[in-house]
Amino acid sequence: MASDQVPLPAYKTAFLESCLSANVLTFGTYVLKSGRQSPYFFNAGVFHSASLLNAISKAYAHTIADFLASNPSIPKPDVIFGPAYKGIPLASATLLQLYNIDAETWSSVSYSYNRKEAKDHGEGGSIVGASLKDKNVLVIDDVITAGTAMRETLNLVAKEGGKVIGFAVALDRLEKMPSQAEKEGGVDDGSPRMSAMGQIRNEYKVPTASIVTLDDLIALMRAKGSEQDFKRLEDYRRRYQASD
Repeated sequence: MASDQVPLPAYKTAFLESCLSANVLTFGTYVLKSGRQSPYFFNAGVFHSASLLNAISKAYAHTIADFLASNPSIPKPDVIFGPAYKGIPLASATLLQLYNIDAETWSSVSYSYNRKEAKDHGEGGSIVGASLKDKNVLVIDDVITAGTAMRETLNLVAKEGGKVIGFAVALDRLEKMPSQAEKEGGVDDGSPRMSAMGQIRNEYKVPTASIVTLDDLIALMRAKGSEQDFKRLEDYRRRYQASD
């Protein structure tokens, strides 16, 4: 694959190196909600220090800038939206980084986030920050697994009168959705299926972007000479690779 052969962009490499050094990204044997045993785990909740928040927000900013530049039909967002809770600091920090990259383009863009429970006093409502009504909204979240949280966010934005023009995540695992057998505690039946990101793109017609993918991680571990981790990641990709 191309990501195995072409050097990663500097911002992707810097992001992954930060994840590895801070144990945001770890290797071992992890049981996912689907019941699969994954050789790696990504924990975005560890991005709580200034240096790590700087690293991830810069990576999101470059990803979004590249995403919009390569998709000229997508309108510039009016609002960067971060779903509660992990998306809240990601949205605000990323918008600041985008402003630092290109103040003229991003100075008029706002950010907002949702409350888990609507407020019935004061300003009320479930949205904090900019209103989503009649706005082009770009959503930022950490990692997509089954796509449940992503669907909830898309439906929330629509309910508030906004239009989602893109969805950006930190890591796209590129793996197919669990089979019915897996959901019931069995093993994968081997049938081709879409990834969660693929299903969202197909169902909601919303373009998506990610800072890195499993392919990028494999490319980095190959370049670092981490043979054991590289092989385990490749085996996992071959077994669960999505059809989209």
